[in-house]
Amino acid sequence: MTDTPPDGVVYETDAPVLTRVGDGVAWITMNRPAFHNAQNSQMTYALDDAFRGAVDDPGVKVIVLAGAGRHFSAGHDIGTPGRDVNRSFERRLLFPDHVGRPGAEFLYTREQEVYLGMCRRWRDCPKPTIAMVQGACIAGGLMLAWVCDLILASDDAFFQDPVIRMGIPGVEYFAHAFELPPRVAKEFLLLGERMPAARAEAFGMVNKVVPRDALEATARDWAMRLAAKPALGTWLTKQAINHVEDLRGKRTAMDAAFHMHHFAHAQNELASGDRLGGQDAASMAAANKAAAGRGPA
Repeated sequence: MTDTPPDGVVYETDAPVLTRVGDGVAWITMNRPAFHNAQNSQMTYALDDAFRGAVDDPGVKVIVLAGAGRHFSAGHDIGTPGRDVNRSFERRLLFPDHVGRPGAEFLYTREQEVYLGMCRRWRDCPKPTIAMVQGACIAGGLMLAWVCDLILASDDAFFQDPVIRMGIPGVEYFAHAFELPPRVAKEFLLLGERMPAARAEAFGMVNKVVPRDALEATARDWAMRLAAKPALGTWLTKQAINHVEDLRGKRTAMDAAFHMHHFAHAQNELASGDRLGGQDAASMAAANKAAAGRGPA
C-alpha cells in the first residue's frame, strides 16, 4: 500500500513523461494513460525537462510530442489522485512560488509559469516540433498541441475547449483566434463542442489527418524529412513565422485573455467559494458525454 502524503497527492507513476531518441528525433511521450494524460505539475516539469534535454542534445534535430494510450490529452488535471496544484516545484521562469499566496494570487502566480510561461517557452524551442494527436485533445491538451510547429492528427481525433462551463473564456494559452477564424473560434468556445480532426484540418489548425494506424509512421516520415534540413534554417524559419504571429498581436492578445481568465477564477471564488465554479473532472466529463452522446473513454 502507498502511504498518502500530507497533501493527499498520490502519483501513479514516477515517469509521467517518457523520452526516446533515435535517428535525430526525440520522441517525448506523455505517460499518464490511465488518466488520459491529464496534465498535472509533475507532468509539466517533466515535459520541460524533456524539451530541455532535446534542445541540449546536438544529435536531436526534431521533437515529436505524443500521448500514450487512447488519447493525446484530456487537459489540465482537475481531479486525479495526482492533482498537485498545492505543491511547490523547482521553478524554471522568473515567477515566485504560488504556494501560500492568498486568494486569486495563488492561481494567477502558478499559471504564469506552469501554463502560460511554459507553453511560450516550448513554442520558442529552436528545433522543429510535431504534435502527434490521437483521440481527445481537450482544453489544456490544446495548449500542448498548439505550441508545436506542425500538428498531425488521427482520423478519430477531436479538439475541444469546454471551460466556458466554468465561466472561463478559454484556456490560459489563448491561441484560439489565431488557430481558427474568429467566428469559428467563437463557436468553438461558446458552444464548447468537439471539433473533429477533419474540420480542424479544413481551418488549418491541423496540418494533416491520417488513419490512427498510420499516425506514428507519418510523424516519423515528417520528422526524418525535417531532420535532413539545415538546423539553423529551420530555427530561423520558426522565428520568422512566430514573429509574424506576434506582430499580428498573438502575444498581447494572450496576455489580455490571461487576465480575463483569472478574473473569472476570482469571480468564481468570490461567488461560489470554488475557483472552478463548482466544476470538477467528473462533472466536466459527464457534461461532455451528454453533449457528445458518448464519452472519450
